[in-house]
Amino acid sequence: MAAARLFAGLMSGTSLDGVDAVLLELGAPAGASACSGSLRVLGHVQLPMPPALRAEFAALNHSSPDELHRAQLAGIELSRLYARALEQLLRAAGVAAADLSAVGAHGQTVRHRPELGYTLQLGAPAWLAEQCGITVVADFRSRDLAAGGQGAPLVPSFHRAVFGRDGADLAVLNLGGIANLSLLYADGRVLGFDTGPGNALLDLWAQRHLGRDFDADGAWGAGGAVLPELLERLLDDAYFRLLPPKSTGRDSFDARWLECRLRGFEAARARDVQATLARMVAVSVAAELQRHMPDVGELLVCGGGAGNLDLLRHMRELLPGCELLDTRSRGLAPQQVEAAAFAWLAARTLDGLPGNLPAVTGARGPRVLGAVYPA
Repeated sequence: MAAARLFAGLMSGTSLDGVDAVLLELGAPAGASACSGSLRVLGHVQLPMPPALRAEFAALNHSSPDELHRAQLAGIELSRLYARALEQLLRAAGVAAADLSAVGAHGQTVRHRPELGYTLQLGAPAWLAEQCGITVVADFRSRDLAAGGQGAPLVPSFHRAVFGRDGADLAVLNLGGIANLSLLYADGRVLGFDTGPGNALLDLWAQRHLGRDFDADGAWGAGGAVLPELLERLLDDAYFRLLPPKSTGRDSFDARWLECRLRGFEAARARDVQATLARMVAVSVAAELQRHMPDVGELLVCGGGAGNLDLLRHMRELLPGCELLDTRSRGLAPQQVEAAAFAWLAARTLDGLPGNLPAVTGARGPRVLGAVYPA
């Protein structure tokens, strides 16, 4: 039996709401199933994204003046935030930095253009390794892209290891800024892809009209009415019609995208637009489930959107035969899943094991992911 090892995962997702740091104890080699108690969360810390850094990352989704210089500074600032989160995580758990095998640091995605062969996650992993004295694994996506893949999503391999079960189909939905599905089939097959916007547009609209970072529990949107004509326009995007492998980002579904589709709806109540955005997310997810796993009986939800009760209500209406549960029912809190996934992927990198699933990303084959920055 392999000795337990400690890994940390650092994740700042497409919602731009903050950083999640998770400390994992892996009681089995990273190549084995993480089920049956071999994976244990020892700690979780969340730090909010400073408003100025959030605004800078949002601006860097598109070409802008002096962007190379600004991107480097933003990456360093993010790594400072990562370092603070990691310090708090280890202190709360009573664990020394020297006890960690590695940290998986995802970085902040600001451009995702797999059709052009690149994706860009900002960060300063060498700085982080130097500052924290811990081996850092970063740049998880580019090797899959070099092998002809999308570079995303990478979490389905982790979902299979942690949540997979024999004898029944299961779907896992991550509701981040962009939503992605992992479809775990009873016969062992795995399919995964981004369905389109998740929280990103909902948060954007709430920030504009509520002056808050997000619509807590979806309560504001729940009081609105879905606008059928606007919903039809929102869903009339070529991405929703693509077959997997497919992935997308905030540089595709952003404020400009939304403003273009709101032309002619200037008189609509802001609350009704919010309700319609929630319905769009739910319809896009439900349509993909009905297309690729029509008989699924259980959908596990994770990510920040797992707390949006209005969004979940829409999905329950659209998927009446499917039970919606959050991942806490399987031992991982919704906000811990992605950071835990990159801790697990860092373990696979150090063990020389592939982290991608070619059936998900479209890569030519399994690849060991990530670049390693030794302590």
